[in-house]
Amino acid sequence: MQYKKYIKQRTASIQGLRSLNDTLPKNIKNFINKKGHIYSVTLNNWKYIVGDKLFKVCYPKSFKSKNNFNVGTLLIMVQRGHEVNLEYSKKEIMDRMNSLFKDDVVKKLRFTSFNNKIKMNTEKSIQNNSVTNFLYKDKLDSVKNEKIKNSLIELIKAFKKK
Repeated sequence: MQYKKYIKQRTASIQGLRSLNDTLPKNIKNFINKKGHIYSVTLNNWKYIVGDKLFKVCYPKSFKSKNNFNVGTLLIMVQRGHEVNLEYSKKEIMDRMNSLFKDDVVKKLRFTSFNNKIKMNTEKSIQNNSVTNFLYKDKLDSVKNEKIKNSLIELIKAFKKK
């Protein structure tokens, strides 16, 4: 086996298979350990942190860690209409997160509301149907061959079903 000592990322390496942790540069490892770890643990324990009722209507979107100028901030997506419930349990959520990490990780919570997903999907499907009809209507009218025109209409219908 041949050891490489001229690589800055590792002190010594062995040729062959390496773990992903060994292949990453040191600055990326530090970044993942600081920011990624807190967010992933928060995602795994989200039901414990917020409780059963709020678990159904909110989820963590991102985490910004504390530095010299800013405090640790957790951005939470909340379903529209449930913002007040989450606002009242804000202190409890911060206490549970800080006790989970045994440190003052989160000092600020920010909320962003979103509409129900079911309503958004139906609006998108209505828009897509009208868009395909509108975009290709002029082009279909300009086709003179009836067989090609009918096959293109069938193709558009097949795309609409998907």
